[in-house]
Amino acid sequence: MNIQVAVQQVSATASQAQARTHQVLVDRPLEKGGEDQGMMGGEYLLVALGGCFMSNLLAAVKARDASIRDVRLDVTGTLAGTPAHFSDIEVAVKAQTEDRELLEKLVVIADRACISSNTLRSAVNLTFRVV
Repeated sequence: MNIQVAVQQVSATASQAQARTHQVLVDRPLEKGGEDQGMMGGEYLLVALGGCFMSNLLAAVKARDASIRDVRLDVTGTLAGTPAHFSDIEVAVKAQTEDRELLEKLVVIADRACISSNTLRSAVNLTFRVV
């Protein structure tokens, strides 16, 4: 199975990415010479990880009819080196629940099922924690 997206230039600094029927703009911030029409690619990488993980976490919660709600992720990438790259990415998981132990178990399950975390794990120090 392959997953494919298309990216096309739409201005001097911005591009439009499309996956299935969904579109987003990618650009650089003003201070980096862009037009700030959308997030930078590195920000989308963090969004992709967070979205992939969240999708798997919510599926795991639903499959167990767990009493976990209002889930929020804070995804933080630490830049290092030249050329710049993420050396560390941390995903902090917050949720309303009476059963923190179950939430921690489901975080592990979601991490293992997430295509993005499975791909990134060999390239960065990737951590998930419940806060």
